[in-house]
Amino acid sequence: MRGESIKGKMAGKLMHAVQYDHYGGGTAGLKHVEVPVPTPKKYEVLLKVEAASLNPVDWKMQKGMLRPILPSKFPYIPVTDVAGEVVEVGFGVKKFKSGDKVVAYLSPFSGGGLAEFAVAKENLTVPRPPEVSAAEGAGLPVAGLTAHQALTQSAGVKLEGSGPRKNLLITAASGGVGLYAVQLAKLGNTYVTATCGARNLDFVKGLGADEVLDYKTPDGAALKSPSGQKYDAVIHCAMGIPFSAFEPNLSPNGKVIDLTPSFGSFMTSAVKKLTCSKKQLVLLLAAPKGENLDYLMQLVKEGKLKTVIDSKYPLSKAEEAWAKSMDGHATGKIIVEP
Repeated sequence: MRGESIKGKMAGKLMHAVQYDHYGGGTAGLKHVEVPVPTPKKYEVLLKVEAASLNPVDWKMQKGMLRPILPSKFPYIPVTDVAGEVVEVGFGVKKFKSGDKVVAYLSPFSGGGLAEFAVAKENLTVPRPPEVSAAEGAGLPVAGLTAHQALTQSAGVKLEGSGPRKNLLITAASGGVGLYAVQLAKLGNTYVTATCGARNLDFVKGLGADEVLDYKTPDGAALKSPSGQKYDAVIHCAMGIPFSAFEPNLSPNGKVIDLTPSFGSFMTSAVKKLTCSKKQLVLLLAAPKGENLDYLMQLVKEGKLKTVIDSKYPLSKAEEAWAKSMDGHATGKIIVEP
């Protein structure tokens, strides 16, 4: 068996990885280490990582913003979004074999993306067609699935274009989630207003947004649609904007879908529900699904969705990628390549 011969070669081998062993520390807390190549368990595959994509949740976990749930243990190898080649399959795996090119969402409880090899669950791994590069594929899992879930489940947008027109506001539209949200929204029957910084206005317009606001201008800060649209839903990818700023611009049954909820957001959401307000704050709790990741992969293959890559770094310079993500001004996805 091909898988068994590879397994023999990998047993006891070491790999280069980047990990941290305590909360905090930023880039200084990241350590380059040699650790054993992980072994896939039942329904898992071992990947040789070709590209990994950073998301803000990665450094937020390091800062302790998700404690005590994540990380579940130290030391921890961060990053969940990877593309690579299957080199070994665990017991019961039926969809993949050694040599297959794939994209996977790794469990945040185990992490593992900033390494030469990583273990992924079969049900959150999808084939990567040759038309999609490793970096393009690696950008999809967290950001693409979050945008997809916010639009289809929370906002009720039908991506095949049916249903009544919905007016949407997408904040931080040049960031990882925002750039996918704009493109996916325009597959549906939508009118999209987007916010971003001045330098990215043309970029976001090019993604398909109908109108774009510079968030630092008075109209941008007020989140007012230039054409007077009232928003049926807000895909809220930014931080630090209270619900009260959105409320005057919402349609009677409009909702704000908060992708980065804070304690204040939880309180506001509870109050809105208790008072039976028609305008609602919805807190999005991501629930990744393999079939949705496969759907997004097909859209990329067909040219209907694109991953915009901000920058690429070798694994040896993972700290620079980490710092770039923490800075918060990347246009598109930050990729690390072992």
